[in-house]
Amino acid sequence: RLAHLRYAPMAGGDLAARRPWRAAAGYLSLAPEQAAAFEEAFCCVPERERRLAAAQIERRVNAPLASSMGRLFDAAAAVLGVRRVASYEGQAAMELEALASTALLRLARRLADPAELVTRSRVTDRLPDLDLPTLADGKGADGPTLMDPVPLLSELGGRVASGEEVGRLAAAFHLAVGRTTIELAAAACGEGGVERVALGGGVFQNALLLAIVGKGLEDRGFEVLLPERLGPNDGSISYGQAAVAAARLSAERGR
Repeated sequence: RLAHLRYAPMAGGDLAARRPWRAAAGYLSLAPEQAAAFEEAFCCVPERERRLAAAQIERRVNAPLASSMGRLFDAAAAVLGVRRVASYEGQAAMELEALASTALLRLARRLADPAELVTRSRVTDRLPDLDLPTLADGKGADGPTLMDPVPLLSELGGRVASGEEVGRLAAAFHLAVGRTTIELAAAACGEGGVERVALGGGVFQNALLLAIVGKGLEDRGFEVLLPERLGPNDGSISYGQAAVAAARLSAERGR
């Protein structure tokens, strides 16, 4: 494991996937002084629920730590006021992606392939310049690099509070996540002499992020491998487990 997001407590565990404001609360707990920037995430959330979630986080009771990209996208959707409560897992991230794609297409003024769209400077230069930073001391001798989402979420919250358009901020968020991913992957490949990068995980169901990262790596000369017969998300883990079990059974039977 070469890099990952900072761990953040998710009050209620899996409930955070249906309550994006809880994901935002987890990240806010890493930097309580940024409360003003996160305020939009808790609009209309009952005060009793907020207090309960805060107590779970503080006491580390039913608040497991997560470094999931999915929860980061949920938190961003909440901070931007896009979705605080979801009817199904992934709803907040899907709506965030839709807003970002629409904003990009409006900037381009005509339909274009997403892989081209996100690399056109005349489009991306008109978006807010956001960044997903890595911690300066986040890499030990043998440890992974840590990406710190808190400054990015705080910037989103501050900008939406000042009246900036949500779609443009959603697009800038996707670009920030994509660019940092590209940089970390390219650096790891350079150190290891690797020329191929496989993109997997549920976050790559997001067509916009997939286009940003895939095109960015291809532009640097890497061969990018994408899922074709199976999806990139957790369902394929079950398929892989079944394949391993079948192989072991076959070996035990001498086949």
